[in-house]
Amino acid sequence: MPSSNQSLGPPAFFLTGFPGLENSHVWISIPICSMYFVSIAGNCTILFMIKTDQTLHEPMYYFLSMLALSDLGLSSATLPTMLSVLWFNHRWIHFDACLTQMYFIHTFSIIESGILLSMAFDRLVAIRNPLRYTSVLTNEAIVKIGVGVFLRAAFLVFPTAFLLKRLQYGRTNVLSYSFCLHQDILNVVRSDRRTSSIYGLMVVLSSMAVDSVLLIVSYIMILKTVLSIASKVERLRALNTCISHICAVLTFYIPMIGLSMIHRYGKNAPPVVHILMANVYLLVPPLMNPVVYSVKTKQIRTRIIRKFWKDKGSTEAS
Repeated sequence: MPSSNQSLGPPAFFLTGFPGLENSHVWISIPICSMYFVSIAGNCTILFMIKTDQTLHEPMYYFLSMLALSDLGLSSATLPTMLSVLWFNHRWIHFDACLTQMYFIHTFSIIESGILLSMAFDRLVAIRNPLRYTSVLTNEAIVKIGVGVFLRAAFLVFPTAFLLKRLQYGRTNVLSYSFCLHQDILNVVRSDRRTSSIYGLMVVLSSMAVDSVLLIVSYIMILKTVLSIASKVERLRALNTCISHICAVLTFYIPMIGLSMIHRYGKNAPPVVHILMANVYLLVPPLMNPVVYSVKTKQIRTRIIRKFWKDKGSTEAS
């Protein structure tokens, strides 16, 4: 039997904003909201350009569309509770709502990892076997890869909610962030959490850890192929097609590794450092990916500029 201060299904969790900066929450929300709206506008622009421009209906841009959709999903899953804490000081979240948010945050994170790996495969085929590029990455193959990436994430994360529901919690369950993450929920568990903890580790190892290893292997193969090209100009041109993707990979994995390192070795660090790293991990990739691809990918950059000047010219003419 659970003790008097425990329950099998806690009614709510208490979310944390920025400790010690409660009076500045409204000001803190300004850059967070700005990052969110820029990421929404940027990713929607990428999706619009790829959908409306027939010349962008290629495997590389289909994968970029998937990345933009996962970024939109990750931002939309995170922001509501963040703003409820920062704007209205509404900190309580129901247990089921917390598990739902946790599910979508982790699912979209794993989806993004899988898409980044798919984009690395795209670059590998394009550089190593350019003549077979369109025959290998057909529309059917791209759909299968996209569905596989989505299903892997959805099914891997799905059992975590049921495992967490079986655990016991206290009456007051204070989380470390203004959103729900699996490890953070485990930290407030009052019963044996080994099964949930081991399963969570298995999810990370079988998704992001495997993806990161395969990413490294892909780029080793790409680099070997590029170095075998005789012409320096062609080598640079081949590497230049990977720059945007490398930036996206670094933007995703560096904050994730940083957050993991702080969880493991930064227990004495101020709480605001943990919160800042968690926010960077969830907010920066959706913000930076459309910026990087708009700036570094010539095809998208020129079409955005063209569209902007065309609309501006039409407005002035009218």
